[in-house]
Amino acid sequence: MKKHSIVILAISLLLLPGLLCAKPFGKVGTAALQFLKLGVDARAIGMGEAYTAVTDDVSSVYWNPAGLAPAFENQVLVSHTNWPAGIMHDFVAGTYTNGVQTFAAYGSVLHMDKIDITDEETFGPTGEQYTNSDLAFGLNFAQQFTNKFSAGVGVKYLRENLYTFNVNSYAFDVGSIYNTGFKNIKIGMALRNFGPDVRYRVDNDDDGLIDEDPFDLFDNDGDGLIDEDGPEIESKIPLSFSLGISGDIMRTDTSHWIVSAQLDNVIDRIETWNLGTEYKMGNLFLRAGYQINYDTNGFSAGIGYQIPTRFAIINVDYAYTDMGALAETFLKSAHRLSIKFRY
Repeated sequence: MKKHSIVILAISLLLLPGLLCAKPFGKVGTAALQFLKLGVDARAIGMGEAYTAVTDDVSSVYWNPAGLAPAFENQVLVSHTNWPAGIMHDFVAGTYTNGVQTFAAYGSVLHMDKIDITDEETFGPTGEQYTNSDLAFGLNFAQQFTNKFSAGVGVKYLRENLYTFNVNSYAFDVGSIYNTGFKNIKIGMALRNFGPDVRYRVDNDDDGLIDEDPFDLFDNDGDGLIDEDGPEIESKIPLSFSLGISGDIMRTDTSHWIVSAQLDNVIDRIETWNLGTEYKMGNLFLRAGYQINYDTNGFSAGIGYQIPTRFAIINVDYAYTDMGALAETFLKSAHRLSIKFRY
């Protein structure tokens, strides 16, 4: 136990200075693949995303791969989110475990309805339409090393489609969870979306060339214009580090009350502090959370119900996120619904 504590402390000391000393300048919009910051699972969202130390089920593939272990049941998660402006996010994941090691696979799709293409001269629709989408497919592995310490890693393929342009990339996740053994107090750390910068390769003039030299003065496609495809700027992906702590206010065989706190540091925004709580009474779950320094209101709440059946234990969860001025009404705010199967 002492050895693992030293390991966790060492990792914290190595990672935190570089992340926390970053100056909070205007970094919004400087990272690509923004969909990677959209959390999954209504339970986690209802707790204000203060979930890195809490996570203990299939949704760990997103929050902290270490949360996949220990596990004694196979699990499946299906999650759907309605965002403002007709944007939708769907997520599905499944796990296989032998009780010590857990393997998981997942897929994530952010998509939207088709949008009319507008002609810039007449300012009217041309009759054509387009759409945008983001995709992520990943594999995770986690292992319980002792009855108090677990760690996990993950790799994922990423793709973003913007009209006729697209970019492909990959990234890694790594995480750990340490249970102190007192009041179920857990310390969780996760480094997510560690991967290379991405760059869109655009051939606007359809001459088969990209990243043309803007100073060579050549008309490569013979249209009377020169160097229409200058080099595209590389963009980072949203690398994030989360450090969280959670514990029980009370716990019995049929109920519990969990509280959690978390620091999130994402490469293209200032740090956020997340607070969350979950109260379980029988098969009913009530949740609430708040994100400090968040660019919208930051408040979230949720409710869940557990349904035991012959073939599986089913959890149905709902979460609401206050989007502030981004949503005109309650119905147009962010709503999440997720279903988990444990069998």
